[in-house]
Amino acid sequence: MIVVDSCGWIEVFADGPLANLFDPYLQDLRSVVTPTVVVYEVYRKLKQSMSEEDALAALTVLQQTTVVPLSTEIALNAADLAIEHQLSMADAFVVATGYAMDADVVTSDSSFKDLPRVVYFSKTA
Repeated sequence: MIVVDSCGWIEVFADGPLANLFDPYLQDLRSVVTPTVVVYEVYRKLKQSMSEEDALAALTVLQQTTVVPLSTEIALNAADLAIEHQLSMADAFVVATGYAMDADVVTSDSSFKDLPRVVYFSKTA
């Protein structure tokens, strides 16, 4: 199982310069875990930068993954991770969801780069 962070999904949907790095992780959507905060971030960003139609099309794809709602357990683990690693709330939710689902996190967000179980792609790659 893997979690593709919001930045990865946005790269793919917007055909960004790192899209080809994330594509292999999205070949089998049944193995992808999506925290609800990622649904929020992807929908919001695509609706703002592209169109509501593009955002809804992305939502259709995201719903083919295992969408994991925020639970009390994940929230508490996220709070601990945020304190320990100085993460934003959204980033902590993503990592905590990945850990709860025994999944690696794939991202190009430098906030994650030194965390365990993270596959990090530099934006300068």
